[in-house]
Amino acid sequence: MNNVVKNFEYIKNLINNNNAKIIAISKTFSYEKIKPLVDYGHNHFGENKVQEAFLKWSNIKKSTPSIQLHMVGKLQSNKARLAVELFDYIHSIDSEKLANEVSKYEKLLNKRNKYFIQVNIGNENQKAGIHIDELDSFYKFCKNTSLNIVGLMCIPPNDNNPKKYFAKLYKLNNLLKLQQISMGMSADYRIAIQCGSTFVRIGSAIFGDRSVK
Repeated sequence: MNNVVKNFEYIKNLINNNNAKIIAISKTFSYEKIKPLVDYGHNHFGENKVQEAFLKWSNIKKSTPSIQLHMVGKLQSNKARLAVELFDYIHSIDSEKLANEVSKYEKLLNKRNKYFIQVNIGNENQKAGIHIDELDSFYKFCKNTSLNIVGLMCIPPNDNNPKKYFAKLYKLNNLLKLQQISMGMSADYRIAIQCGSTFVRIGSAIFGDRSVK
């Protein structure tokens, strides 16, 4: 069995009794590296650059309609049209400008995607995301633009205590009565699942070292 598939099966078995879905973060890897997992039947893949994702996935999505592509990186508003066209989920809605742009292109392209609001859960100056005290009003703004907000997303501070941030995001998600929540990566996905994550974003634990493509 291919090593990528072995790694995926190992992780899948660890979380088998949970409702969490695995987003295989395939950014920077060639399609040849990813293909065994597609052939295995996995559907959820994540990219963080629109142009790279378009070159890698546009033809594959046409031939394999079951593929669900997730934009997990920072999305610039000038890439909104292509992102709306290509992706099924966007995890990084973090400004009114971006919300307006994706809403505009949804109407233009007659497409309905699923969106997560990125929350700056640790109030870090260097990170993107909506601050907690602005979340309620921003959520209402997104709903008024007709975006299908399905949940919240966060990247916790690197302080070796992700559980408290995941628990905080889970509480905020519940307050907004949202059904999905995107949190947890290769180093902390098991903690995220314990805290209620429904989508975990796992790259290196599946595909290996990104310097070896």
